[in-house]
Amino acid sequence: MTRIEIPEDSLFGVANLPYGVFSTPGAPPRVGVRVGDVVVDLAVALGDDVFARPSLNAFMAQGYDRWVEVRSRISELVTGDVPDAAVFPVSDVELHLPVEVADYVDYYCSEHHASNLGRLFRPDAEPLMPNWKHLPVGYHGRSGTVVVSGTDIVRPSGQRKSPDEAAPTFGESRRLDIEAEMGFVVGVPSALGSRVSTADFVRHVFGAVLVNDWSARDIQAWEYVPLGPNLGKSFATSMSPWVVPLLALQAARVPTPVQDPQPLPYLRESEDWGLDVELSVVWNGQEVSRPPYREMYWSPAQMMAHMTVNGAATRTGDLFASGTISGPEKDQRGAFIELTWGGKEPVTVNGEERTFLQDGDEVSISATAPGAGGRIGFGEVRGRILPATEAKR
Repeated sequence: MTRIEIPEDSLFGVANLPYGVFSTPGAPPRVGVRVGDVVVDLAVALGDDVFARPSLNAFMAQGYDRWVEVRSRISELVTGDVPDAAVFPVSDVELHLPVEVADYVDYYCSEHHASNLGRLFRPDAEPLMPNWKHLPVGYHGRSGTVVVSGTDIVRPSGQRKSPDEAAPTFGESRRLDIEAEMGFVVGVPSALGSRVSTADFVRHVFGAVLVNDWSARDIQAWEYVPLGPNLGKSFATSMSPWVVPLLALQAARVPTPVQDPQPLPYLRESEDWGLDVELSVVWNGQEVSRPPYREMYWSPAQMMAHMTVNGAATRTGDLFASGTISGPEKDQRGAFIELTWGGKEPVTVNGEERTFLQDGDEVSISATAPGAGGRIGFGEVRGRILPATEAKR
């Protein structure tokens, strides 16, 4: 038997217990939970085959009461003796995409981000579009290109047209960007024709992850009117391997910023579901931004309510993300298009002036939040840019 040693300053103590999918040499992927610097194999530790699967979907579909029960059992287990065969150092395992992503929706919930882009793209008009403070604006993304942290990202190609060009050209993106976001994973589905209220959010959404929604700004700019993002976003979205349960985020809950005008009744909340999560964006080893999720105008409960208000069904494994997280200060902007003001105000990275991503660049996004008795962590979502010529044909 093993007694797990959890460092006092660990972001992965008993107050956290995030779930992931891992594998070891010669063995298939299965579900584990991170405790300190080890991963506990839940199929072995709990003797439950639902965890001997390559995704969290089957477990998440069992519902809220089961999530509470299992979390309690894990908490008791990891503070005592754990079977030796269930314990693996994090450094010795390979981490996989933790869920089978069914659908993917990306929102646009930061007032600071939306206002900054409005000033960049429409300098002579109001920064926010008329609908922005009445509903969480979003678009339907591509679930098949959601990849786990550490997956290399091939620079996308497509049509792009700069203002000084008479016609579009085809080629690799010259304005490749990041979007530092949080994502939320649906556990319990909802039926076609039904709605999920803000009050029912906690019984449907299992947990939270970090997301980098890579964006080709030049491809996006040419294509997005009138129907919105498509190829400028669909080439890759990176997701962190650890899913932090909503049950671990109770101490992080805060009110959203004041919502004025008051939202329509289906978007009103009886509980606070803003989250005090602090992100860090690291570009080639240098921190360049610290976006604060507590500044997000719309909460994840409101996103879920809006996503289903028309009767759209949700499925286990659905992922919806917040959109770029930005705060009021320059060093809190969660996308390089904002941080460099459209490329006009370069930032210095390792002594070099930079605007958008170059081949070989690596970006890592991490985050922490208040937990019960100390801070908890989300791990990281990381990706490195490969040249467009390395794409498989």
